[in-house]
Amino acid sequence: MHELSIALSLVDVAGEQGARHGGRVQVVHVRLGPLSGVVKDALVFSFDVATRGTPLEGSRLLIEDVPLVVYCPDCHAEREIASPQALVCDLCGRPTPDVRSGRELQLVALEVDA
Repeated sequence: MHELSIALSLVDVAGEQGARHGGRVQVVHVRLGPLSGVVKDALVFSFDVATRGTPLEGSRLLIEDVPLVVYCPDCHAEREIASPQALVCDLCGRPTPDVRSGRELQLVALEVDA
């Protein structure tokens, strides 16, 4: 379960930033795409485990789901698709490997009490 190592890294970074700003981290904001290779529920569980006994204990992990978007060369447009199993344009059915979003695993913000 690599989500635990990711959660530990999030706790390390958030803890450093909280200490730098002289406050306690209340919320950790993350963007997560379906092609990131990370299982959302496993990350949430792992975050709870990783924060135990740390200054982040009791903080929340808030995950923004990033949609899977591909560029269709036939339609000349970006299209949000429903399934990462088939990278095809939902409108015309053309297969496309040109993924524009959906691979994200980003720590984007921290809410820190001063």
